[in-house]
Amino acid sequence: MENNKAEISKIVITGGPCAGKSTAMSWIQNAFTQAGYIVLFVPETATELITGGVAPWTCGTNGDFQKCLLRLQLDKEKVFEQASRSMKVSKILIVCDRGALDNRAYMDDQVFARVLEYLGTNEIELRDSYDAVFHLVTAAKGAEEFYTTANNSARTETVEEAAALDDKLISAWTGHPHLRVIDNSTDFENKMKRLIAEISSFLGEPEPFEIERKFLIEYPDIKWLESIPNCKRIEIIQTYLKSDSDEEIRVRQRGSDGHYVYFQTVKRKVSEVKRVEIERRLSQSEYIRLLMNADTTRRPIRKDRYCLTYDNQYFEIDVYPFWNDKAIAEIELSDENALIRFPQQIRVIKEVTDDDSYKNSSLARI
Repeated sequence: MENNKAEISKIVITGGPCAGKSTAMSWIQNAFTQAGYIVLFVPETATELITGGVAPWTCGTNGDFQKCLLRLQLDKEKVFEQASRSMKVSKILIVCDRGALDNRAYMDDQVFARVLEYLGTNEIELRDSYDAVFHLVTAAKGAEEFYTTANNSARTETVEEAAALDDKLISAWTGHPHLRVIDNSTDFENKMKRLIAEISSFLGEPEPFEIERKFLIEYPDIKWLESIPNCKRIEIIQTYLKSDSDEEIRVRQRGSDGHYVYFQTVKRKVSEVKRVEIERRLSQSEYIRLLMNADTTRRPIRKDRYCLTYDNQYFEIDVYPFWNDKAIAEIELSDENALIRFPQQIRVIKEVTDDDSYKNSSLARI
């Protein structure tokens, strides 16, 4: 009999070649076992296949290899999820050593489209099937003296190729609602500590705090945003539900090109920049049922969200249909005092983190 009471989180640890993923797995095991989690690891599928003789250069085409890789990747994840639901424990962390969208970096658009058709899925479903994604930047970007191919027989990239691949991997995952980039701005031990801190913050250990800063910006150059590979447009419809005065409950449809996923979020305010936030994935039928409890004093908020990775930061730029001269840029932080570096194309008017009039819940009021 399956145990549905367990709190199950599925995350991806990704990154460019020689980024520290193998060591990260050991750190994750130690840190979250001590925090009371059962930690399950889904091994990296590409390395399994290549070391076993199944590779892009042994299969008929790269597309044939990618079909095999993604089929095995998804089947392995399903097995781990099935096993986790049978475990009589309270907290389970499934850690994927790379996720399905990592393979996007090794395919052009045409091959990727054929692989998606073969799998009977779409990019949104693949990307957002994970609760969070943590990208470790390759040593080839900022720690070149430590870059090596000696510790992985499936790794063949030069420093330049590794840096380019790292950029492609970040681009592939850009658009996910919980993407964090861990760079080489510190020594390796502190890089691992920052990773653990980011995962802990996401999981809500010890509490699920969200630290977010919000800025009013001039209306962005949409053509520029849509032309760069490290930016993805997401269509969002956000509906507020009836709730008590000390909390905010919303449901959200999120996706693009007719493919959507659904979430419910409950927020409770702790301070001006810190809130307790609980989020869970919904089925389409659950989402439609919850819409029946919509707060009729607020209109649904429709917006285009441009998810932008820049200088190892993750911005969310919200463009609303009722504004043609301004927009909102948000960034989530693990440290509320962290320095924020904006692209020069983004012109900040003022910070509005503490200004309730720019919150979506206020913009929704009829």
